[in-house]
Amino acid sequence: MDGKRRVGVGIIGCGNISSQYLKAMRDFPVLEVIAIADMKPEVAQRKAAEFGLTAVPVEALLADPRVEIIVNLTIPRAHVEVGLRAIAAGKHVYGEKPFGITYAEGKTLAAAAAKAELRVGSAPDTFLGGAHQEARALLDSGAAGEIVGGTAFFACPGHERWHPDPAFYYDVGGGPVLDMGPYYITDLVNLLGPVKSVQAMSATPQKERPIYSEPKKGQLMPVKVSTHVAGLLQFHSGAIIQVTLSFDVPGHAHLPFELYGTKQSVLVPDPNMFGGEVKTRAAGEKDWTVVPYALPYADANYRSLGVADMAHAIIEGRPHRASGDLALHVLEVMEAFETASREQRAVEITTPVQRPAPLAESVIA
Repeated sequence: MDGKRRVGVGIIGCGNISSQYLKAMRDFPVLEVIAIADMKPEVAQRKAAEFGLTAVPVEALLADPRVEIIVNLTIPRAHVEVGLRAIAAGKHVYGEKPFGITYAEGKTLAAAAAKAELRVGSAPDTFLGGAHQEARALLDSGAAGEIVGGTAFFACPGHERWHPDPAFYYDVGGGPVLDMGPYYITDLVNLLGPVKSVQAMSATPQKERPIYSEPKKGQLMPVKVSTHVAGLLQFHSGAIIQVTLSFDVPGHAHLPFELYGTKQSVLVPDPNMFGGEVKTRAAGEKDWTVVPYALPYADANYRSLGVADMAHAIIEGRPHRASGDLALHVLEVMEAFETASREQRAVEITTPVQRPAPLAESVIA
């Protein structure tokens, strides 16, 4: 990959997730962080001091000609609004997940980028990690046979036990589907291709939830979203995957991903992480076999790998992998969970998407 030119990056949103991005960006020579901004200037100043960067007002960041990509790390409800401002300023946009809180507003962002001939991308980029790319290569080789079914499982007691300000997880735009669903569904599309239809049921067992973490310990949060969702995804490939996403489970023993092929079953590690062990097992075998990694950055937390790939794609004139098309397809699937549950019917997915190209080499150089 061409590492001669650096691509200027500006970050809007200096909350909890920004530290992971800023730490990881140090490992990508193609990225040059020009400045960071937040609607609360004091928040941006603290983060800038921590990482040795420059904090500026949002308007100044958008106007800076050195900035080619705006990395949008605002809260979910602001993703599309901030993304549209960046596009209007002539910047490519890479946003945190989800792509939007509704499919309709996600389409607005995608359309604006297309009209302006600018790139738009979105987290998660964990599917580009070594473990998930190894699983992809295994499936593409045909070693597992045709994938017939599988399970994707995320469940926890809720983010109020660790996050310093967790209320947005239970407000409109929150919930386990929009929060954690992007990791699971994006990786499923990476592995299996586009989703054809969705069936689901959902529940909200608590209308209010207490905060257990500091500094707001003891406060009550209203719950405006479904917090336990069980769904069934049918893929164009023919695979049928059972999905559970929940903030209402005290503990469990499920694995994140199991895929069942006609030749082998495949265990895929946590899609919220870049690494982990991929394992296979054929009929009649007593033990699982660990699949070795082929990529050099398999276990690291590179929570900006998608931004680096976008930067290289700008330089090389090729599609980037964590694309707006992929994120919009995933957003339509996630919204379909609620529609399918409410209307008690299967929801057909209309957004076309191609599987992103495999990542066969490092983008660190």
